[in-house]
Amino acid sequence: MSTPPDLSQLSAEQLRHLAAELMTRVEQQDQVILARDQALQQSHQTLQQRDLKIGQLTHEVALLKRHKYGQRSEHLNVLQISLLDEVVDADIAAIEAELEQLSAPTAARPEKRQPKRSPLPTELPRTEIRHEPENTQCRCGCQLKRIGEDVSEKLDYTPGVFTVERHIRGKWVCDSCETLTQAPMPAHVIDKGIPTTGLLAQVLIAKYADHLPLYRQEQIFTRAGVALPRSILAEWVGLCGVQLQPLVDALRDALLKEAVLHADETPVPMLSPGKKKTHKAYIWAYASTAFSDLKAVVYDFAPGRAGQHARDMLGDWTGKLVCDDYSGYKAGFERGMTEIGCMAHARRKFVELHVVGKSQIAGQAVDYIKQLYKVEQDARDLTADERQQLRQEHSKPILKTLHEWILAQRLKVPDGTAIANALDYSLKRWAALTRYLDDGAIPIDNNPIENLIRPWALGRKNWLFAGPLRSGTSATAVMSLIQSAKLNGHEPYAYLKDVLTRLPTQKASAINELLPHNWNPTTDH
Repeated sequence: MSTPPDLSQLSAEQLRHLAAELMTRVEQQDQVILARDQALQQSHQTLQQRDLKIGQLTHEVALLKRHKYGQRSEHLNVLQISLLDEVVDADIAAIEAELEQLSAPTAARPEKRQPKRSPLPTELPRTEIRHEPENTQCRCGCQLKRIGEDVSEKLDYTPGVFTVERHIRGKWVCDSCETLTQAPMPAHVIDKGIPTTGLLAQVLIAKYADHLPLYRQEQIFTRAGVALPRSILAEWVGLCGVQLQPLVDALRDALLKEAVLHADETPVPMLSPGKKKTHKAYIWAYASTAFSDLKAVVYDFAPGRAGQHARDMLGDWTGKLVCDDYSGYKAGFERGMTEIGCMAHARRKFVELHVVGKSQIAGQAVDYIKQLYKVEQDARDLTADERQQLRQEHSKPILKTLHEWILAQRLKVPDGTAIANALDYSLKRWAALTRYLDDGAIPIDNNPIENLIRPWALGRKNWLFAGPLRSGTSATAVMSLIQSAKLNGHEPYAYLKDVLTRLPTQKASAINELLPHNWNPTTDH
């Protein structure tokens, strides 16, 4: 410790210099203390948010377990109960995975009891995969000697056939320094689980692309020689949903960079644990256009059809939205988005009247709109500028004639009739229906998103989600990746298997490499 100076021996100038130096030190110490206080406050807020989230998830698990083990509702049939059991098991597994991620690394975690795993059937074909150290030379200079091995088995599946991967990790020891060397097990999307990524991809594809509920997959797997309870399958589905969510978030970010998007929604059944009846939840779909270089669709699960769900999904996006006349989108148009009407919706109203009622007025309207679609067919392979020019030359005159004709016909038909309603729909939406004329990047209708939302409608009888939203969120995550893979010409099973294999070791900064529009299959998996 340095001896403090004798202040009585210092000159006035030296005292002023010393005082300035001390004030500087005090100011620096104050800044350090302030920075520490701010860091502590921020850490405290983070811990509070984490604890709040943990509390919410813990409560959610309790509700789900209460449903799973509580009294059954007499209002649900056997199939609904079976489907709900599947999503409850998946939700519990997903929540427990999130709780594990939220737990502080330094906190003492209670040891999780692992269920005793039954050995895989001995009659299944086995493929040996050996993992040995890259170098059998010890750091001390001696040659390592192999003294044994650890063997772990994973269950793989190709349609109709189960096989077993035997991962053999040799144990190498140095006689001199007794150092034990062993190659690590490859990282896996489900740590210490028995399924290969091929089996996980098969379960996800069967459930979300082929609409096979887990109880039916359980039956199929049993016939193939391995009993996999649906509770185990549901756990795998829930865990995969959590692991794939960052990929879907990145896909959403890429989609919201587009200037033009499609949007649509469809109902699906949902049952909150503790309630006895299902109610309508909704799948919202957002997709790029056929004219865009990006081929992507993102689904969003919501408990209702309120427009706030669309605003939450689209955020600050202010591009051009192709949609139907649903009022839920209107608030978005008031804050900067541009409404693009769907000519197919307008045409559909006239087609119904022409086919069912043999309306001549409706038939004439259909003929006019048919001419517009003929122009679109000719413009399909053109650039945006060329398409816009073609529309101005050919579609604009047709639309002008159609508009004048609709106005004239509307004066001739009584209010409240079906044909009046069809004419009024087009007149009310005329500005939105004709905006595609001025931008070659805008499609004439919303048909592409209707095709992309159709898989949900086709599998609706096999969808039953448990509240609050987790199972639906997991389903929309997997479906977003499957359908986007299809849009990019990928076989969805091959895509999911490769992504699930690479995801555990993929750097967060390189997550975009695994998006369907960027994906290149690896050859070493």
